[in-house]
Amino acid sequence: MKTVVLAVGGNALLRPGDKGTAAEQMLRARETAEAIYPLFESYKVVITHGNGPQVGAILLQNENSRNVVPPMPLDVCGAMSQGEIGYFLAQSFYEVIRNKGIDKSVVAILTRVIVDEKDPAFKNPTKPIGPFYTEEEAKKLAREKGWHVIEDSGRGWRRVVPSPDPLGIVEKDAIRRLIDSGFIAIAVGGGGIPVIRKNGKLQGVEGVIDKDLASATLARDIRAEKMIILTSVEQVYLNFGTPEQMGIGEMSVDEAERYLKEGHFKKGSMYPKILASIRFIRNGGEEVLITSPEKLMDALNGNTGTRVYPSH
Repeated sequence: MKTVVLAVGGNALLRPGDKGTAAEQMLRARETAEAIYPLFESYKVVITHGNGPQVGAILLQNENSRNVVPPMPLDVCGAMSQGEIGYFLAQSFYEVIRNKGIDKSVVAILTRVIVDEKDPAFKNPTKPIGPFYTEEEAKKLAREKGWHVIEDSGRGWRRVVPSPDPLGIVEKDAIRRLIDSGFIAIAVGGGGIPVIRKNGKLQGVEGVIDKDLASATLARDIRAEKMIILTSVEQVYLNFGTPEQMGIGEMSVDEAERYLKEGHFKKGSMYPKILASIRFIRNGGEEVLITSPEKLMDALNGNTGTRVYPSH
C-alpha cells in the first residue's frame, strides 16, 4: 500500500463568512472528512494542515490579554494551534471512518520542523496570518503594534510574519512508524513548529512555515510516493481570474517550473503549492494531485484536478 501526504487547505476548517467558532470549525472538519474518507481504504495517509487564521486568532488573544497573562512567542502559539486543529480533525475523522466501517485510528502528532537560523525570511516577513483587514485598518495596526502588513492576493490586507524554508522533520521516524502500523497520522500542523539547531540542541524560533512546503519536506522524509494538495479550486489555472483563464489537467515538473517562472501563480495563493509540487517530484515523488476536497474522488479517477508528474 502506497503512502500519500494529504495537505488540507484552510477551507477545510474555515469558509468565507465563518466566524471561526469551535462549532463551525468542527463542522467544516467533518465535511472534509466526509469528502475524502475513501482515500484511507487505499493508502497509508498522513494529513497535514494550515493554521493561518487560527494562529492569527491566538496571537490576537495574546495581545489583548497581555496585561492579564504573559503572552506566548510565535512558536508556542504555533504549537497551540497544532493542538487545536489536530483535535478538530482527529474528532471529525474518527467519527466518519468509524461510521464507514474503516478499521483505523487517528492520531495527531505535535511536529517540529528544522529551519536555518540564518534564513533571510527572518529579516523579511512574508507569511500572511490572521484575519483580513481593510488597508486603513491594517496600516493603523501596523503603526500601533509594529506589525508588518501586506495586501494578500486581492482578498484584503493581513499581518505577515517570517516564513523560513523547511529543511527537515524532527518527528519523521515516529510518523513513518505510525502509518506503517495502520494509523492515520495528522502531522506538520500549520507547517510545523520552526526550530533551529544551536549548541547541540533544538531551539524554537518565531515564524510560521508554509504548510505546503513543509508537507513536501515531510513527504520526502517519510518516502511517500504521492502527495495530494487540497485547496479551494478543483484544478490549477493559467491566467487565473482573467478572460484567458485555462485549466491544467496535467503538467510535467519541467512545465510547472516554467509556469512558475512566468509568473502565473500568486505568492499568497497557488505559488507555494506549485513550488511544493516541484520539490516533491524532484526529490523522487511519483505524483502530485491538486484539487478541492469536494472533487478529490473525481480527481483520483482522472476526471478533474491537476496532476504534476516527473519529466521523461
